Amino acid sequence: MTLNDYIHSLNGKRIAVIGVGVSNAPLIRLLLSCGCDVTVCDKRTLAEMGMEGLELINMGAKLKLGEKYLEGLDHDVIFRTPGLMPFDAHLENAKAHGSVITSEMEVFFKLCPCRTVAITGSDGKTTTSTIISELLKHAGYTVHLGGNIGHPLLCDIPEMRPGDFAVLELSSFQLHSMKCHPNIAVITNISPNHLDKHKDYQDYIDAKRAIYLEQDEGDRLVLNFDDEHTPYFEQTAKSAVTYFSDKSEIQNGVMCTGNEICRVNGGKRSVIMHADEIKLPGEHNLLNYLAAFAAVDGLVGDEDCREVAVHFAGVEHRLEQVRVLHGVTYINDSIGTSPTRTAAGLRAMKTKPIVIAGGYDKHIPFDGLGDDLCLLAKEVILTGATADKIGAAIENSKYYAGSGLKVSREDDFDAAVHTAAAHAAEGDIVLFSPACAAFDHFKNFAERGSHFKKLIMELE
Repeated sequence: MTLNDYIHSLNGKRIAVIGVGVSNAPLIRLLLSCGCDVTVCDKRTLAEMGMEGLELINMGAKLKLGEKYLEGLDHDVIFRTPGLMPFDAHLENAKAHGSVITSEMEVFFKLCPCRTVAITGSDGKTTTSTIISELLKHAGYTVHLGGNIGHPLLCDIPEMRPGDFAVLELSSFQLHSMKCHPNIAVITNISPNHLDKHKDYQDYIDAKRAIYLEQDEGDRLVLNFDDEHTPYFEQTAKSAVTYFSDKSEIQNGVMCTGNEICRVNGGKRSVIMHADEIKLPGEHNLLNYLAAFAAVDGLVGDEDCREVAVHFAGVEHRLEQVRVLHGVTYINDSIGTSPTRTAAGLRAMKTKPIVIAGGYDKHIPFDGLGDDLCLLAKEVILTGATADKIGAAIENSKYYAGSGLKVSREDDFDAAVHTAAAHAAEGDIVLFSPACAAFDHFKNFAERGSHFKKLIMELE
């Protein structure tokens, strides 16, 4: 079925699209341009939507806005936003009464005409996805990067060819109710995240597993050998399984031993490159490269792998050096939306940084982060909804008493940034790595990171 065939199948049906976000906005415009009956449901008011709302009205959309935007869903087809979980009571009721619940990404997988590489995990998804994309492009393939990164790909399907690759970062929100069949699936790791959205931790783990359950013998699943959960996924995988590791001996996959990154096939090693040649700093980025190299094994040669690793400077908002001012280095790690990501960023620093942390509460425990901050930070400035929780984790750490760590709180994000700058001396690093999502004050981590960079560039 082509994209046009699918859109044609929706003619005469009542369609609801929930949320005018990054993933759904192009879909809404496509449906409207094809004459579909579309109701746009969004929590924002028309005033809050501004010109975007008026444009949709002019295109023929019906709008259902405000706090009750989910009430009375009875449409033939409902496209949910990734942030609205499929077990929401309004969706469950609509499904019980005959509505088809789907998503932009679910439809993409049904229609995609080219090979797919899908990446999920608690940490490292975006960087690993980007590295895989860069590796494939360097080897001469046409690559379409999307999913939870870049822009939605559904509307790009007419431009895709069978020999292309679609590289897709997939969150647990997208995977929760979706049946997908990627040719290559990668799970970077599993640690507590998004527990504010999932029923429990097991529900979150099960959502991640959906990335490989529909694969078959001709597909590949790449797993982190050293992760607490992922090695057990091989037991339920129908696809060929390979591993990556920087701590263990493996028989098939990619590993780092000493300073050598090696491909391993049946226990036989061949050196790809040296780990200290990778431009991106930190052990977590070494793991991202190991996962990416394992994913493209047989598609990308060793020289292409090395060339990308030596020159690729990273992704915006991921340990991004913003500026050096008066000898102080300012680093934007707004993508650090979980404690494990922030801990990885801390370990990548050459000296103990002044850390700005805190944000939206995803109900993730901060106990381990409290230990990491006591051991690896010079000072911590807390802000946002989770400031008190992170502060308590620091104070309850067994390392706190002897750490000499200074902890302060600021109600306002801008004030937190200015406090960090005021406390920094020549040779210091100011690391913005919040360990939390941005939704308490910002639309997303990218908006938050851009605002941080703006504040830093305004410093004198």
